[in-house]
Amino acid sequence: MRRCAWIPIAFLAACAGFAGQASAAVKVTESVQQYRISGKSGEALLKAMDRRGPKHGFLTRAIAQTSYSVAWTIEWAETAKACRVKRVDGELVVLYTLPRPTGDLPPDLKRRWRKFYAGVKKHEKVHGDLARRMARAAEKAIASVTIANDKGCRKSSIEAKRRMSAIYADYEARQNRFDEKEHRDGGRVERLIDALVQRGGV
Repeated sequence: MRRCAWIPIAFLAACAGFAGQASAAVKVTESVQQYRISGKSGEALLKAMDRRGPKHGFLTRAIAQTSYSVAWTIEWAETAKACRVKRVDGELVVLYTLPRPTGDLPPDLKRRWRKFYAGVKKHEKVHGDLARRMARAAEKAIASVTIANDKGCRKSSIEAKRRMSAIYADYEARQNRFDEKEHRDGGRVERLIDALVQRGGV
C-alpha cells in the first residue's frame, strides 16, 4: 500500500501594479477508483491484488495507492519598493486506488474482507491527509513572500518555488516514514494481510 505522488509546480503569475491584502485558498478534490479482483479465499484475493494492483515501481504492484498532484496560481503585487504575493490559489487533486472483489464471497471471507478493506482505506486516507497538510503548509509559506527591489517579481517567483520545494520534500519524507512504520515486520499492513488469509488477526 505504498503511496505514489506526482507534484508538478504549475506556476502561473500575474503582476499587478498595486498593493493589497494577500489572500489564499486551496481547492481539494478527492476521488476513488477501484480495480477488480476475484477469488474465493483470502490467499486467492491477495494473489489477485499482486497481479492487478496499481504499479509501484517497474516490477512490483501495490495493494492500494494514493496519488496526488498540486498546482498553484499566484498573483503578485508590485510597487516601486517591493514585490509580494497578492493572492495565491492552489488546487490539490487526490486519487485513491483500491481493490474491489467481483462476485459473491463466502460469508466468513466477506467478513474478513470488510475488515481488511477498512484497514487499507484507513491507511490510504492518512496519505491523503498528509497531502492536504502539505498543500496548506505550502499555501501559508507562499502567501508570506515579499522581496524588496524586485522588478518583474522574478526573485519573488524563485523564492516561492524554493519554499514549495522545501515543503514538498519535508512532506514526502513524512509520507515515507508513515509507510515504513506501517509496512515494517509485524506492522499494521502485515497484520491486515495475516487476518485476510487467516494467519492471525489485527
